[in-house]
Amino acid sequence: MKDNMIKLGRYKHFKGDVMKVIGTGLHSENLEEFVVYKHVTGKRKGEKHFWVRPIKMFLEKVEKDGKKIPRFEYIGK
Repeated sequence: MKDNMIKLGRYKHFKGDVMKVIGTGLHSENLEEFVVYKHVTGKRKGEKHFWVRPIKMFLEKVEKDGKKIPRFEYIGK
């Protein structure tokens, strides 16, 4: 996957929290690409940790109320 598929900025998780994507990274052993982000809202807001999620999972659709929607929706910088 190309890292240009992920825009830097804020994304809304389908459950409501907002995350700020700061970049992508590669797993050192298998070169799997991950999205790197911090929580902007929700119970994890203010944590010092960065979070990572496989890019494939970040971009996938999930089912909510019987509809397929993006797991994360870009909402701007």
